[in-house]
Amino acid sequence: MNTNDANVARAAHLDTASLSDAMDRLGINGQCYKLAPRDNGFRMAGRAFTVLYGPAAKPAGTVGDFIDDVPAGGVVVLDNGGREDATVWGDIMTELAHKKGIAGTVIDGICRDVAMCRKLGYPVYSRGHWMRTGKDRVQVEAVNVPVNIGNVRVAPGDILRGDADGVVAIPREHEEQVLSVAEEIETAENRIREAVRNGSRLDEARKVNQYHQLQTKR
Repeated sequence: MNTNDANVARAAHLDTASLSDAMDRLGINGQCYKLAPRDNGFRMAGRAFTVLYGPAAKPAGTVGDFIDDVPAGGVVVLDNGGREDATVWGDIMTELAHKKGIAGTVIDGICRDVAMCRKLGYPVYSRGHWMRTGKDRVQVEAVNVPVNIGNVRVAPGDILRGDADGVVAIPREHEEQVLSVAEEIETAENRIREAVRNGSRLDEARKVNQYHQLQTKR
């Protein structure tokens, strides 16, 4: 995580559920469908460095030598069109990303070599994992362009937050509003927890804190 980026630090202290509810209230599509951590202990927050893939030409282009250009604290965001029969991330990339201090990797597609990311504690989020290489099957088409990740538009510089529940993408132009609403939601939910711990009925604590309207579009 880039601790010099105040909004990334704020996102890191919020869970994806609160951020998801905040974006529902604001009418923003930011929940990356079907992307899950390769280990439930993974946590991640950072700004997107995006890579767009396409089917390989003949001769095939590279599957990616972009890693040296990703800044420390950034999140590698790979759009492989949800493809599940060819990987675009493996152990060499994991080791280098970890060494560089990159915050994590998000793939609309699959990865391989999950033992390495688990060993290093390097967060990888994807649709699954399988061993077949993407070399000669896919190639990089563009870097740092808007991409589609789990039916969500992700632009370079957007904040990506991942935890055990999955990944949310916070558009840069709306991040202040999303973070503020998510913080409000978490505060309300913490009040409910505290009230119940002190003997309140759950329905009453929820009513007082307007629990059932926290995510409602306004």
